[in-house]
Amino acid sequence: MAEKILIDTDPGIDDAFAILYAFKSPDFDVLGLTTVYGNASIEQTTRNARALVDMGGKPCPVAQGAADPLVIERRAFPAMVHGEDGFGGCSPAQVQAALSEHSAADFIIETVHANPGEVTLVPIGPLTNIAAALQQAPEIAGLVKGVSIMGGAANVNGNVTPAAEANIYDDPEAAEIVFAAPWKVTMLGLDATHQVPLTRENVAQLAAEGGANGRFLAAAAEQYFDFHADVVGLDFCHFHDPSTLIAIIQPELFTRQQSSVRVVCEGFAAGKTIAKPVQRFTGQPGWDQRALVEVCTGADGAGVIAHYLEVMTA
Repeated sequence: MAEKILIDTDPGIDDAFAILYAFKSPDFDVLGLTTVYGNASIEQTTRNARALVDMGGKPCPVAQGAADPLVIERRAFPAMVHGEDGFGGCSPAQVQAALSEHSAADFIIETVHANPGEVTLVPIGPLTNIAAALQQAPEIAGLVKGVSIMGGAANVNGNVTPAAEANIYDDPEAAEIVFAAPWKVTMLGLDATHQVPLTRENVAQLAAEGGANGRFLAAAAEQYFDFHADVVGLDFCHFHDPSTLIAIIQPELFTRQQSSVRVVCEGFAAGKTIAKPVQRFTGQPGWDQRALVEVCTGADGAGVIAHYLEVMTA
């Protein structure tokens, strides 16, 4: 049976890779997309989510969410990474998919209540909407199947600051709320995604064999490759958001460690995720009482890319 998922997203080039994969894969039943600021403004990310629904060719509700973090001032949008439109200049001229009348938080709450024990929340942007839903309806922590987060960096440097990964950095207070809640959380951050390189050769195959959506992704990815080459000094891209989805249905491709996770919310290390392995530093106040998180610490990068291409070119 297909996994029921609700994707909370800030599309975003790698978000587009993830969402079109979720629509194409027979292993997922996408119950909806909720949007959040992050890679672009909330207006742009919502438009982009609607465009992805058009491309996916399947009915899927889109609910607009937070335009700003819970507490801190919103950082500048990373146009150098994703382009002004979030899609590397490839955003479609028109979109058709309807916008839900519900807010993202309300949509999350209603969807979880309608499918108790069945829905996995998949936030691949800042965690503002997830935290807001949890604050409005704390009982959803006991009703979801799980929460699979793209975010964090446990044992490696961040990608926005030396300490912080982008999605956690964008709203550290929201992340702290989510990691503290009593639900099953998987954190798939830079420890794993930095082991999953997407190459230009991979994208050329996607363009050649993946139909119209493959060609769109290949065109959008040019901006992503240019950023990684010019700023990071890499001839490949880190495959962040799609890896989070693949980990749900191909868990054998990832290594995991049970940990307590706390988020630094202030100072020069704001946004840092600190993971305490369950078997270490026992008896420390403020740690042993925390909910345990499955922190992905590694990935079979070749296996992840091979699976993605198999699905997208089928």
